[in-house]
This record gives sequence, C-alpha cells and structure tokens, in this order.
Amino acid sequence: MTIQVARRFEAPAEKVFDAWLNPHIARKFLFTTPTGTMKEVAIDAHVGGVFTIVETRDGQDVPHHGEYLAIDRPRHLVFTFAVMDFPATRVTLDIAEQTGGSEIVLKHDGVWVDYADKTMEGWTKILNNLATALATGDSGSDSGGK
Repeated sequence: MTIQVARRFEAPAEKVFDAWLNPHIARKFLFTTPTGTMKEVAIDAHVGGVFTIVETRDGQDVPHHGEYLAIDRPRHLVFTFAVMDFPATRVTLDIAEQTGGSEIVLKHDGVWVDYADKTMEGWTKILNNLATALATGDSGSDSGGK
C-alpha cells in the first residue's frame, strides 16, 4: 500500500531538499530515535548513488539503506528504502515553494498493510525532526558525499 504524509516548513524548498542529501544534517533527523546513537551516515547523492544510515538502538545496529532513483533539486527526490533485512520499497518527496517557506508531500509505496500506521508515524516524526534540524540554522559542513 501507499502512505502519504505532508508537512509545511518555514525554510525555503532548496534548504529542505538539501537536508536530505547532506550527511551532517541527515544524521540529525533521518531514522533517529530519542535513545539511539547515530553510528554511520553515508550519502552518495547522485542518481544511482546509495545511502546508508545506521543507528545503534539498545545495543543493536539498525541499518537503513537505499538507492537514489531521481534527484531534481529542489522539487523532487525519489529513492528506494530498506531497513534491516526487509525488502526495498520506494519513497518520493515532492517539495513545493510556498509563501514564507515550503511543503513536503512524502509518499511511501510498497508499505506492508500491517506496518502502515507505524510507517506513517515514523515519517511524521522524521519530518518533525527535520523541521527542528532546519530551525537550528545549522546548514551543515557537508554538501553531500560521505
């Protein structure tokens, strides 16, 4: 099934888009939990490039990985997504400029029905964490790469 989450940001579309491909910022919002420790964030930001984000939770490494399928800055980002040993699914971000900010519409295709609510909750938390990361004013020292 497909789940969809939308969120408005006070930041411009370029800043919101770039956060997804900047390891310094991504480590602050992507797949983070309140009690976990970010272990690795590697982003090879080009079509065909891959990402790996590993957070240690309760002593266990939880890897998240995927491949970039489309990158059209600052409006459109598509990537495969897999966590641990689960099969890859597809995530699409559409970012629209708005007066005083921007909005993301995130669609996640291929979600198992039993995980729909948890997946929607997870993406909602990620987008809220992104808003917090962007509000700090830290643009990061990396502009992509590892």
